[in-house]
Amino acid sequence: MIYLDNCSTTKPRDSVIEKITESMQMTFGNPSSLHGLGMSSEKILKSSRKTVADFLGVKTNEIYFTSGGTEGNNIAIQGALKARENRGKHIITTMIEHPAVMNTIKEYEKNGYLVSWIPNGSDGRIDLDKLEEELTDQTVLVSVIHVNNEIGTIQDIETIGKLLSKQPMKPHFHLDGVQSFGKIKFSLISAGVDSFAFSGHKIHGPKGVGALYINSKARVNPLVFGGNQEMGMRSGTENVPGIAGFSEAVRVLTEKGSVETQKIADLKESMTRMVLDQIDDVIVNSPSGNLSSPYILNLSFGWTRGEVILHYLEEENIYVSTTSACSSKGTDKSHVLKAIGLDDNHMEGTLRLCFSYEMTDEDVARTVQVLKNSVEEVRSIMRR
Repeated sequence: MIYLDNCSTTKPRDSVIEKITESMQMTFGNPSSLHGLGMSSEKILKSSRKTVADFLGVKTNEIYFTSGGTEGNNIAIQGALKARENRGKHIITTMIEHPAVMNTIKEYEKNGYLVSWIPNGSDGRIDLDKLEEELTDQTVLVSVIHVNNEIGTIQDIETIGKLLSKQPMKPHFHLDGVQSFGKIKFSLISAGVDSFAFSGHKIHGPKGVGALYINSKARVNPLVFGGNQEMGMRSGTENVPGIAGFSEAVRVLTEKGSVETQKIADLKESMTRMVLDQIDDVIVNSPSGNLSSPYILNLSFGWTRGEVILHYLEEENIYVSTTSACSSKGTDKSHVLKAIGLDDNHMEGTLRLCFSYEMTDEDVARTVQVLKNSVEEVRSIMRR
């Protein structure tokens, strides 16, 4: 099997599965309980929180465990807006956000908030001059997707942070970091980021667990009330086995992440070159070099259908996607591909290939060969 749908979800590492199993069997107590089993679970929470915080270079008390990226984004966005509802009702975001952010902000737009949707170029990078132009003393939130989940574009968070820091009343700066955490190098502190949401199952950890960084100086109101778990930010009994597995995935990244990322960058470059050499009428939607995540390659093939090619590849035990997993069952075309100005013909023939450390040179060569054959067959049928 050649698995190239790692943006949707990743295969958990063996050591992650071991940690989850160990926690479920040995430390199954409620971390809020006062007896020994509860204290053992609480110890896992504390050590996991430190592992994640150290990886990001932030304080331990600034990390809150969640159920994943969607919840983390919602807590940060809605919590920040609730904390500032008497100060202003202006939000700035981009036209290429993940649905977890875009749909949340659209709900606030329906309910009286003014939203500035910042445009972008064909490479997916947002117009920073336009962002600066839209800032007012009523702007309470700026939310940006750090690495775009469809084409892999990396936004310049350092420059955005500097623009926001110049404001007399600095708006809350939130990042959707689901596709950047553990995959590219950055500093939340130097960029002046107030909150950052990320997920376990994108880094070979378990599903159903993630985390949210909130700067200790930022004001974010909780959305769920109860037993005051997670320092009152996210009430409800913590998913200790999931957090243990998530922490293990982060620990492995601490040790091996740089080496794995370089290998993946080389594989992506090799595949891009082979596709362009062997298949005609191809558009590479992912920016080149350090403007794009090494883990994401978005390709559009003229006079094809992405869904059809996907199933051709699946027959050869190669797994890819056509768009974000959270959008794949919708009927509308990708809002990201529309935003970068891709024409309808190529939009229909788009595939997203997302790499992992398990990928090899042989996998790349085989994928390109099967892809070439599939594209040629689909085109021969469509042109009859």
